[in-house]
Amino acid sequence: MSKPDVMVGTGSNFKYQRQWLVLVLTAILAVLAVTASIAIGPVRIGFLRVWEILMSDNAPVDISYQIVWNIRLPRTLVGCMVGAGLALSGALLQGVMRNPLADPHIIGVSAGAGLAAVAALTIFPQFPPSLIPAAAFGGALTSATLVYGLAWRAGVSPMRLILSGVAVSSLMSAGTSALLVLFSENVQAVMGWLVGGLAGRGWPHWAQVWPYVTVAGVITLFTGRQVNLLLLGDEMATGLGVKVEQVRLLLIALASVLAAAAVSVAGLIGFVGLVVPHIIRLLMGSDYRFLLPASALGGAALLTLADVAARMVMDPIELPVGILTASFGAPFFLYLLRRGHHH
Repeated sequence: MSKPDVMVGTGSNFKYQRQWLVLVLTAILAVLAVTASIAIGPVRIGFLRVWEILMSDNAPVDISYQIVWNIRLPRTLVGCMVGAGLALSGALLQGVMRNPLADPHIIGVSAGAGLAAVAALTIFPQFPPSLIPAAAFGGALTSATLVYGLAWRAGVSPMRLILSGVAVSSLMSAGTSALLVLFSENVQAVMGWLVGGLAGRGWPHWAQVWPYVTVAGVITLFTGRQVNLLLLGDEMATGLGVKVEQVRLLLIALASVLAAAAVSVAGLIGFVGLVVPHIIRLLMGSDYRFLLPASALGGAALLTLADVAARMVMDPIELPVGILTASFGAPFFLYLLRRGHHH
C-alpha cells in the first residue's frame, strides 16, 4: 500500500489540481451514469427528457413520467447507494488493513449478511420480504464483531484481521450452503439474492438503504486525515497523536455498516469495493481526503453503469448485475495479485 502523499513544493500543487480534477470528473461520470440508467430500457427516453421530467413540478403525467418516477429512478438511486456504500467500505478496509486487496467480502461482512438473509428466507418461508434487509444487516454486523473479536489480542494487527475475516467468511459460507441443501424446496426465493442484483428495486428499498449509507458515508468522508496517518504505520500514527485502536475500530464499524446496508438491499454484489478504490488510487494517489469522496462517486457510477449493461446484454432477459461485476472484478483481482507479486 503506498503511503499518503505529503504535499511539498511545486509538484504538490500539480498533484492537488489533479486530485480535484479526478474528483470533478467522477462526479460528472456519476451524473451521466444516473441519466443513462433512467433513459435506457424497453421504453427509451431521451436524456434531456429525463431531466425535464425530474426537474419540473407540473410535467404532464404521461407514460414516460410514470416510468421515470415509479420504476427507473428508485432503482437507479438504490444502485447509487449500493455502489457508493461498497466502494467506501472497500476504500476504508484497504486503508485500515494497509492491504490493497481488502474488501467487504474479505472481512466476512458480506458472508454474514448472506447467511442471515438465507436463514430468514429458507427456515421461515413466511418471513416478510421487507424485513430481509434488517436480517442481513444483523448478520453482517455480527460477522464483523466476530472477526474483530477473534483478531483482538492486546490490539488488532491488520494481518490477524484479514486471517480472521477469511476464516469467518468461510464458516458463514458453509452455513449458507448447508441451509440451501437442508431447505432445497425454498432455494428459488434465495437464488436472486445470492447472485446480487437491482431488479425490482423500488422506493421501499431506497427507504431501507439511504439512512445507513448517508449517515455512515458522511462520517466516513471526515476520516480521511486519520486514514492517511494510519497508513504511516501504527507507531508513527501513535506518535502523531492518533488513538490507533479506537480509530481502527471506528473505521471497521463504518465499513461494516456501509457494506451491510448495501448487501441487505441488493444481495451479494462482489468486487465493487475492491476495484473502485484501486482505479481511483491509480488516478489520484493515496490521499484519503480525496480518495474517499472520489470512491463514493466512482462506486455509484460503476454499479449504475454495470446495471445498465446487465439490462442490455441479453435483452429481453435481464442479467443480475452481481454476475457482471464478478465477471470483470475477478480478472482485475488476479491482475492485482500478479502485479503485487512482481513488485
